[in-house]
Amino acid sequence: MKKVKNFVTGLSLTAALALSTTAFHASAALPVGAKAPDFTLQGALAGKPITFSLQKALQKGPVVLYFFPAAFSAGCTVEAHAFAEATDTFSKMHATVIGVTAGNTEQVSDFSKLECRDKFAVAADPGAKVAAQYQTTMQMKGKTLSDRTSYVIAPDGDILLSYTDRNPETHIDKAMTAVKQYDSSHPQTH
Repeated sequence: MKKVKNFVTGLSLTAALALSTTAFHASAALPVGAKAPDFTLQGALAGKPITFSLQKALQKGPVVLYFFPAAFSAGCTVEAHAFAEATDTFSKMHATVIGVTAGNTEQVSDFSKLECRDKFAVAADPGAKVAAQYQTTMQMKGKTLSDRTSYVIAPDGDILLSYTDRNPETHIDKAMTAVKQYDSSHPQTH
């Protein structure tokens, strides 16, 4: 009888774990191969106001779209510096870099100038509405913020990379690899 009870308990735990895993994946970021939702957001490039349109940016080539929790937080600053250093390399492959945040949205102008080093645009996502479309939100101190997720989107709108990790240092390598793979399989005249 004890073996049967242990077996039933084990099955119950396995089922509960499977359900929680399914629930977790249901709220995970959009997968590779999905169509990227179109959006237009207000932001800044080199401290100057801009309107960023995903549709317009995709006309030039792939887009490296990265969501980050909050401007001027430690991890987000590290990530911005890494993307700033790589922006010229992305540009040579006709890729546009855009950072999007739902945290400290009133500071994106200063963040684009100081931490993004005038290299790429940062857009404000008040209320994390665009992050929600990309299924990359998190709760922090009672606020909905964008989770740290990077996407590479092909000009046809297909997602080539979907990568979520709280470590800000891993995103640049994943995004660069995806853009290089796209670039090598879609040669353009330079």
